[in-house]
Amino acid sequence: MTVEPGPRLRLPLLVAAGSATGAVELAFLVVAAVALAVSAPVPPAARGAARLTQRYAGQLVRLERARLDRLFPGSELPAVDAVATRRQVGYLAARLLPAALGLLAYAMLGVGLVLAGIVLRAAVRGELSLLDTLAQVGVGVVLLLLNVQALASVAALDVRMARRLLGPGSRAELARRVDELTSSRAGVIAAVDAERQRIERDLHDGLQQRLVALGMLLGRARRARDADRTAALLTQAHEDVQRAITELREVAWRVYPSALDGSDLGEVLAIVARRSEVPVRIRCDLPVRPDRQIETVLYFVACEALTNAAKHAAATLVAVEIGVREGWVRMRVHDDGVGGADPSGRGLSGLARRVAALDGRLRVTSPVGGPTTVLAELPCG
Repeated sequence: MTVEPGPRLRLPLLVAAGSATGAVELAFLVVAAVALAVSAPVPPAARGAARLTQRYAGQLVRLERARLDRLFPGSELPAVDAVATRRQVGYLAARLLPAALGLLAYAMLGVGLVLAGIVLRAAVRGELSLLDTLAQVGVGVVLLLLNVQALASVAALDVRMARRLLGPGSRAELARRVDELTSSRAGVIAAVDAERQRIERDLHDGLQQRLVALGMLLGRARRARDADRTAALLTQAHEDVQRAITELREVAWRVYPSALDGSDLGEVLAIVARRSEVPVRIRCDLPVRPDRQIETVLYFVACEALTNAAKHAAATLVAVEIGVREGWVRMRVHDDGVGGADPSGRGLSGLARRVAALDGRLRVTSPVGGPTTVLAELPCG
């Protein structure tokens, strides 16, 4: 765990505060244990002692959580209200270890300051040679650095214990995961249904009407008596067939990007970019080809972003960057258009559900006036 520059400056003070609160927590644990033991034979008194224990244990845990949040901002510690009283008391008992270690570190620091004063006094009086003084200063600097590292280690131990002891247990984590997968499954079903409706509209409004017009055109060509007129109608019919094939290919690619069978994601997106109405710049830096599911989801995200940039954003350039960072495959699609994209719209919300189904996350930043950035992150494994 790394300490940010701001918290690093506050670290000694907050570790000292942790040692002080450790003394308070030790007193609380002793009093609570005595109160519960004495009141055990009397049920009403036992219930009252349990309520007081729960109340004050929660307050002390909140105090520690606030201290650790200032020490390590963004450490994502669990909420206190979601933790059972027994686990809170267990955490307070375990917290006595980092509190004692912090107190020991400060005791060693105090001893070091006393020894430094003795060395300084001896050097001023001339009782130490220059070489001995330098040697003592060097030893003191090393011990000071070790002491600072000990304080940082105590702080890191404090946060790890809070995460471990206050975090959800295995059963709660399993229940959370089941709920998450249930929600993801429902989202995927909704996204697939929306995609089917979209494909049906494309076939009905585009390809089907073009084929009907093509049939009428061929009928006119067959009934024409003029050879030149027939040839012109057949030429037009041939052009319509080519356009219908292109539209059919577009629909097929939206259903299943078969090009990924023989090419990687960067090569397939390069093909998409060449057919885009907006200039597209692609940079794909993947040391290892990801799973097919990940490539497919990223393909759909890129295609939807390019379509939105061309149809709605009035963009002049779209940049697609794909890489790996900290165990995540990241794709960033950025355009210089007018912005205003709605993440809750049918297209983007469907993509978000696709990404969430693979334990990924999708973020859309599109203020009015632009630019628009779509960031998709999926776990490598």
